[in-house]
Amino acid sequence: MSQDWFLTDEERGNPHTRITAWTDGNAVRPLIDGKEYFAELYAAIERMERGDLLLFTDWRGDASQKVSRNGPSIGEVLCDAARRGVRVKGLIWRSHWNALQFSAAENRRFARKIEAAGGECLRDMRVRVGGSHHQKLVVLRHPGRPELDRAYVGGIDLCHGRRDTTAHEGDPQAIEITPKYGKRPPWHDVQLELRGPVVGQVETTFRERWEDPSALSRNPLHWFQGKVEDENLDPDRLPPQLPDPAPAGELSVQLLRTYPYRRGGYPFAPDGEFSVARGYRKAVRKARRLIYLEDQYLWSPKVAGCFADALRENPGLHLVAVVPRHPDRPDKIGSMPQLYGRERALSILREAGGDRLHVFSPENAAGVPIYVHAKVCVVDDTWVTTGSDNVSLRSWTHDSELTCAVLDPSGNYARGLRERLCKEHLELDELPDGPIEEIFDASAKALQAWHDSGRIGPRPPGRLLPYRPPRVPPRTATWARVVYNTLHDPDGRPRQLRREGAF
Repeated sequence: MSQDWFLTDEERGNPHTRITAWTDGNAVRPLIDGKEYFAELYAAIERMERGDLLLFTDWRGDASQKVSRNGPSIGEVLCDAARRGVRVKGLIWRSHWNALQFSAAENRRFARKIEAAGGECLRDMRVRVGGSHHQKLVVLRHPGRPELDRAYVGGIDLCHGRRDTTAHEGDPQAIEITPKYGKRPPWHDVQLELRGPVVGQVETTFRERWEDPSALSRNPLHWFQGKVEDENLDPDRLPPQLPDPAPAGELSVQLLRTYPYRRGGYPFAPDGEFSVARGYRKAVRKARRLIYLEDQYLWSPKVAGCFADALRENPGLHLVAVVPRHPDRPDKIGSMPQLYGRERALSILREAGGDRLHVFSPENAAGVPIYVHAKVCVVDDTWVTTGSDNVSLRSWTHDSELTCAVLDPSGNYARGLRERLCKEHLELDELPDGPIEEIFDASAKALQAWHDSGRIGPRPPGRLLPYRPPRVPPRTATWARVVYNTLHDPDGRPRQLRREGAF
């Protein structure tokens, strides 16, 4: 059954990687929303001792981000681990300028703090122009205590704004996005705790990047700045990799990744790797009843076409998507291209599926929209992904990404994750009988009617509203299309794949 859903080594299209096609015998536990993830990560790191190995990658890091309400910061947790002899190694995206609403300064402070405590944290800019390292992983290895080995993979960065609860009142250490999400933007996200042989595969993904001998940046200004600031530009060798942990469960897990094509290439993916795109396309073709998506973007006609084809070919298939109501950027140059991309993608999906497409956006009890940062796809309660990748051409071709595809023939894991997410959005302890798309539709219509009536009477249970994409005027669409294609959703495939329309 695994070969029916998962990519084979040949289908991955990257013979240069050391990771295997997939691993069996794993335990996977979803950690929904930041409060749960940070608490679990903190407890796991606190168990680490001298000689243990902690590896992590990140898109943004804020050393001052609290791991609990009254607890230490993530910077203190990592630095304390390094001081007590844990080998702490990190790869954090160097990032673009803060003036462009990125996090170069925060990532620099995060890296320097870990280095000062005796760990290593490299600022990695080995990306395409305008690209990023978007993977979010943590690996904990314990020589002589392999039962404690685990990895975390998902969408949650080690930074401000992420430690929200399921009530979605927002992280007290908020980040600034569009004011439409309030002063403490509610933030919905998912991370996985992994145990079993897959831990070794996540570690190999880290090691392949760490052991890349090319310069951390091709920008001479970055090299000069690093020399002036005595930045670590020459990483130490990692200790030999331990054997993969013993089986810990019954789930099969395949790591799917994106690495773009770039001149000089990556030694572990000289032509790029597009297994995220290939993995989705293979699994979605098998969908017959339900595709459940939670996604930050849901952009790109080229990517939406994968789901549209499935809707056309299977008249009983429904697509349920939960997306953020507004782009995170407050300015027109940031928001309008995003709205343009989503409007086009949803138009393609609506044309293919008609009323079998169901799109919603959530809000909290105070009526503040919840920013959906989760990246989850569940196909027929059998194949499910959780990772850093969004449904966009950028994620499928241009930035580095990592997601875990989990296969569960019994359906217990996939259905359990989907139902837990649905219960949160519906504010229910148990789901009523019936197709989830009908339950979502009824709940969203009731909440929308309450808003339309002037909020008279008790607020109906549930957080979902029907998502209605704002119309982008034709004159705006003219320039938004250019900005969308070049900045927001660029294509990282080599020319041959672009010409063929393949991944």
